[in-house]
Formats: sequence, C-alpha cells, structure tokens
Amino acid sequence: MKSLKTITIIGGGLAGSEAAWQAAEKGVRIKLYEMRPKKETGAHQSGNLAELVCSNSLGSNLPDRASGLLKNEMRRMGSILLSCAEKTAVPAGGALAVDREKFAEFVTNKLENHPNIEIIREEIIKIPTEPTIIASGPLTSEKLSKAIATLTGKEHLYFFDALAPIVYHDSINMEIAFRASRYGRGEESEGDYINCPFTKEEYDNFLQALLEAERIKLKSFELQIEKGVKAGAHNYFEGCLPAEIIAERGEKSLAFGPLRPVGLTDPRTEKRPYAVLQLRQDNLAGDLYNLVGFQTNLKFSEQERVFRMIPGLEKVKFARFGQMHRNTFIASPLLLRPTLQFHNRDDLLFAGQITGVEGYIGNVATGLLAGQNIVRILNQTPLLQLPETTMLGALTQYITHATLKDFQPMKANFGILPPLEQSGKKIGKRERAALRAERAISDLDDYLKVI
Repeated sequence: MKSLKTITIIGGGLAGSEAAWQAAEKGVRIKLYEMRPKKETGAHQSGNLAELVCSNSLGSNLPDRASGLLKNEMRRMGSILLSCAEKTAVPAGGALAVDREKFAEFVTNKLENHPNIEIIREEIIKIPTEPTIIASGPLTSEKLSKAIATLTGKEHLYFFDALAPIVYHDSINMEIAFRASRYGRGEESEGDYINCPFTKEEYDNFLQALLEAERIKLKSFELQIEKGVKAGAHNYFEGCLPAEIIAERGEKSLAFGPLRPVGLTDPRTEKRPYAVLQLRQDNLAGDLYNLVGFQTNLKFSEQERVFRMIPGLEKVKFARFGQMHRNTFIASPLLLRPTLQFHNRDDLLFAGQITGVEGYIGNVATGLLAGQNIVRILNQTPLLQLPETTMLGALTQYITHATLKDFQPMKANFGILPPLEQSGKKIGKRERAALRAERAISDLDDYLKVI
C-alpha cells in the first residue's frame, strides 16, 4: 500500500464485524471500536460482537427469494458472517436462523484471534480523521450521534423498532400447538416451527385484549421528533411494526399479517386454522422459542396476560419480554454515494443499519462492501459499485438515491430491482423472481471478473 495501513471501524455489530474481517484479510490493520460492555445500549444483552437483538432469523435461504439472492451474492464475495451463521444454524424451514449466543460468540472469537484486528472497548465520541467506517448501528450513542450530526449538517431521521418475546419450550402446550413448516418445508418431517392455531372466536377475543392492553410509555429521548417528521407521530418502520399497531389497522390485519395461516393444517381438525402464531427455535439447545413477527411494546405484565390467551401458550413462561426502542439512521440520499462513501470525504464510509438498510443480512452485506471498498481506497484501485441488477447493488442504489421525504429503511426485496426485459410471454411472480435472481448472479459474476 502507498498510504496509511490502519483503518478505524466504529461499531462491532453485524456490519462493523464483517467490514473488519474483509479489510483485515487484505492485509490492513484494523482498530475496531465497540463501546459494549463498558457502555450499554439498552437493547443488547452481552458484550459480544455481532449480537442479534431482535429475531434470530437472517431470512430466507431460497435462491428465488430476495434474502436468499442477497446471501448468494455475499457467498460469492466471501462473507465471513454468513459462514459463521451457517455454522451455528438452527432448524427454520427454508430460512437461515441461528443460535444467537453461539453465533455472536463464534464471530467474536474469529475477530479476536485475527492478527490484523485490534478490538478496543471504548466509546468513540468524535469522527476520526484517518480512514474510517462508521457502523455504529441503530443504537448509536448520544455523543457519537451529535458528532455525526455536526459532520453531516443534516438532521437525523428516526423510526421505532420492536423486539418479539422469547418463551421456554417446555412451557408450550403441545396438546394444542403443533409442529409444521408452511407447505411442508423444513428439514424435519414434523416441521421446524411450533404453531399455535386460533379459531375465529379465539382470534376475536385475543384481538380485543391486545387492542385494550396497556403499553409502555416511551422515554423522553425516544419521543424526540426531528425536523421533517410530523410532531407527535411515532415514525414506525413498516417491516417491524408492533403487533398492537398492526391490530389497529383492521380486524383481519393480524390474520393477513404475522398470524396468517396459509400453508398450515391443524392436525386436530385437519383444516386450516383461522389464524396461527408461529414460534421459531432460538438456540441450538432447543429450549427457547421466539414469537415470529410478534414484536410488541405492551407492558410486561400485559404481555403475560394477553399472550397467554394464544392457544397453546396458556401457561407459557417468558425468557424475554418484547420491547420497543428508537433506532437512528442518517439521511443517506443526501449524504452517501453508492460506494457507501460520505459525499464530501472519500475515506469515510458508512455501513449497516445507520445507512437505512434494514434486516440483518442487509447490514452484513453493506459491511462487506464497505470493508472491501475502504481497502481499495487505500490501494488507489477502482471501488466496487455493484450492478443495479444485483440485490446489494439495488440496495445501495436505493439508500443513496431515494426521495428523502419518502425515505424509509429498506430490506432486500425484488421491488427495487430493475424490471426484466420484455419477452412478450406472461410469467408468474415466482418465475419472475427466479429470472431476476439468475440475472443478478450472472451480472455479479461478470462484474467481479473485470473489477
């Protein structure tokens, strides 16, 4: 290298950990700053790197699904965290889910033992002047948030994120609940999910109780509303809404959302239930299960009362209650380039959820891109700006080109990819997704050969 050989990375979450490994593997010295456990975030449970705070699922593994496509792109680009996830996976049908503790421990051990990575357990409160990746995540500390605001000269945007409860397996009533994956998918013949089936009457009673239940009042710092967001409004992220907020949208909103029963048959009735709550294994031991898609901000006592109205959870014991907190992300359309570089400083990059990319695997992917690009900056070689026909290329294009007034955290999805060339033949949704996935992998392979 002709210039500096040291890179500072702020944040030891998914994006920061992936970025550190990518750069370190290319012979660069890394100073990885993570404030935990000296300074807590209010959501994390440990000081491990890459700790998963919400779900333990990294999304679909199927090649014709958006998340599956993104994973296949990342495999081609050498993602270390994806490899760690596969080594600590738990049954989850067509999805990739992990034992969250073992996954974080595995990643931490990998990075601690890399000769080019120094992990520094301190809070960063100023933006470093040397080449830097900011991957401080949605729970960026107040002091660093102020430093970023000073740097950008722009207001931050906020949305509210929520965690789903986790319960003990041996407290689930398996005389009512049953094992199955939708449409029979899954490694085990009995299915990878535990399903709690509702009748119409049970669903109506549960819905009424959920709507009437008392919620936790948000703290004053969580209620701060920045310029451009309607005063007094809660700027929820649509992909992670609390169950009680979904319920407010209509009588059947839960039944068509997280409680949808499609692809499932209750063995007691041999019919499809009116609604179904699914629980997914949360650790390799199999003694913890999380309520899939059922984030909440109810008071803990209300969670016990209301969620025990779910068939099969009458006497359930909670290992963790759900909760809601504010997440922070920057105005990336004004501030970042598709290479993830800051708009007026070449050697400062952002990665992860703070950029407006949503979902675990999207965060890892941006860390991968930032880690490889910052080394290219030091080497003065062309930076990676992936084709927009790839999922990662489309994600970076979205967060850097969206209209700010409509800008909201974005997960991998086929809707952000360019349309297929018209063939004159009418094709279905699944076939269209498969063709887009094939195009993405082909275009990525071609691009990586010449860059």
